[in-house]
Amino acid sequence: MMNLLEESIIYATLMYQGKVRKFKSVPFILHPMEVAQILATMTDDQEVIAAGMLHDVLEETDGTLMELEKRFGKRVAMLVASESENDYPGEDRRATWKRRKEETLKILKNSTDIGVRMLWLADKLANIRSLARIYSEVGEELWTKLHQTDPEEHRWYYRTVAESVELQLNKTGAFKELIKHINFIWPGTFDSDKARYKKYREMSVDGCRLLGKGAKGDVYRYDDELIIKVYNQNNTYHDVEQEIALSRKAFILGIPTAISFGIVSVGKLYGAMYELVESDTVSKCLERNRGQVDYYAKIMAELALQIHSTSVTEKDGFPDATDRLKGYIKRGVAYESEELAGKCLRLVDTLPESKTLVHGDFHTGNVFLQNGEALLIDMDRLSTGHSIVDISGIYYFYVVLGEEDPSVVEDFMGFSYQTAGEFYGCFLKHYLKTEDASRLAEVTEKASLLCYIRMIHKIHKQGELSAKDREMLGHYTAKIEALVEKLDTLNY
Repeated sequence: MMNLLEESIIYATLMYQGKVRKFKSVPFILHPMEVAQILATMTDDQEVIAAGMLHDVLEETDGTLMELEKRFGKRVAMLVASESENDYPGEDRRATWKRRKEETLKILKNSTDIGVRMLWLADKLANIRSLARIYSEVGEELWTKLHQTDPEEHRWYYRTVAESVELQLNKTGAFKELIKHINFIWPGTFDSDKARYKKYREMSVDGCRLLGKGAKGDVYRYDDELIIKVYNQNNTYHDVEQEIALSRKAFILGIPTAISFGIVSVGKLYGAMYELVESDTVSKCLERNRGQVDYYAKIMAELALQIHSTSVTEKDGFPDATDRLKGYIKRGVAYESEELAGKCLRLVDTLPESKTLVHGDFHTGNVFLQNGEALLIDMDRLSTGHSIVDISGIYYFYVVLGEEDPSVVEDFMGFSYQTAGEFYGCFLKHYLKTEDASRLAEVTEKASLLCYIRMIHKIHKQGELSAKDREMLGHYTAKIEALVEKLDTLNY
């Protein structure tokens, strides 16, 4: 009786019969065989290796997911599906290249099955071996032969895959070889150290007190002197490294921030250690002292003003915050209406060029109080831009996120939605140094436009849309349509 792997080899041979690879017209079956061989160097899990033989069946043949599941089981079918792109029939594959890659990368980043990461690593290594061979022969002419002709887009894709599998697979020969090929085609993409053996210090937060939650991860009190920020599975080593580098830049510029002194592994996730003695997040302080909303709002407003008055130069290397805003529009509102997206982009362009900083993720869960001093811990979105970016962020976290379901804000912040709304109002008064209702309403209205743009992007980012998602997209689109007709600038 055949085992699973033997059956997958026979099935794949039949399904790929007569097909050839894009370059040099070699029999297509050689590619899945190479992927399976690479997988065999990482694992003896037959389901994973069999998925390597079958990983292109859904894209390259008339085979179906149902048939794979019936023949090889649910897990093999799931592994194959994790790498299979939406075909978008009727649309130009050049036009859909980035969208297809982004969609499947979400699956990779969100998967908890190590087999998914192994399969992706093996397939991309097999592919980049071919690219590297051809690149060594024809150089930049290579890109003219592909659906995506921009080599920087390919660099983004391979770098993202490598970063996504690094924590769990960085000790494998396959990972090290992938890094070498990436650096051969795109020199300097990765530090050469990544192609050598590296072991991260392993730490556990079991039993540790949770101090705060954020979009990128959770913060724990490890002991009396240390806290550990544990990043969620969507974050790569590069993300953590970049945040630490931005924190150091901010510290040099005089912004009060905690500096990490090490990247660690926490189970299957990355973590960063910080020395913060006798400190707690402002969210925790506010949760314990709900009668002092105004006091903590003033602390946050003063910190925001300090950030927004910090001038930088191009040499400091901070990104432009408007690029992120435009990304929200292009990967959200534009899916609902190209015309509306154009109007939103034009409003973003009314913001004056700025050489001062914005935090980009400013809320009470990202600020610690140490002996009365406010310290920032989350700096990955630190950039240059107009202060409306951070004001809209506050309105987003404390008001808009809870408009449909207040528990979303309550779970995130640790205090009631009513307290959150009160906090926003106090913050804005202290920040603008006014109690003029019309002035406060004007700024809030402009901030709300960016919030609804962000909500649409957030929904689309989830992937497959439910009926409720569609309803909410219509709701937020209507709000944006009303605002763009009313506003002529986002500056205030």
